Amino acid sequence: MLYSGLFFHPRADVTGVVSEEETPVNVVEGLKTIRGRLEANNADPLTLRLVDDISRRASLPAAQQANAQSLLVLVRMLARNPVANSNPRVYNDLVGLEEQLQNAAVAYRAEREAEDRMPSPKLKKFYKDQKAKEREEKEKKA
Repeated sequence: MLYSGLFFHPRADVTGVVSEEETPVNVVEGLKTIRGRLEANNADPLTLRLVDDISRRASLPAAQQANAQSLLVLVRMLARNPVANSNPRVYNDLVGLEEQLQNAAVAYRAEREAEDRMPSPKLKKFYKDQKAKEREEKEKKA
């Protein structure tokens, strides 16, 4: 599994899924990322040519603003392409990349959940308020 920041969109998590408050992945940027991952996986040249062809079409002025929900969605769309359907090597390359993205997502989410469960330090104001409450309680008892 590749886990290098080089292959990930800066606003996306490992799967390429962008959190709800952020904008989706630009298709051209996502295709560049997918191509880099496929090269790292020693994908078939036909697979790389497919990604290049789609990227070329996405670079046209009319399609430059196209966005995708995630890298995973882009890979699935590529796998449904007629070229991928007619060539098992291309299809297998794309399915392999899809599996890598899904596995990386599971690991990333587990890591993120572990970080969320770690206790965070309290602010100075919390301790000041706590002392003030203790003083008030002492004054009431006295």
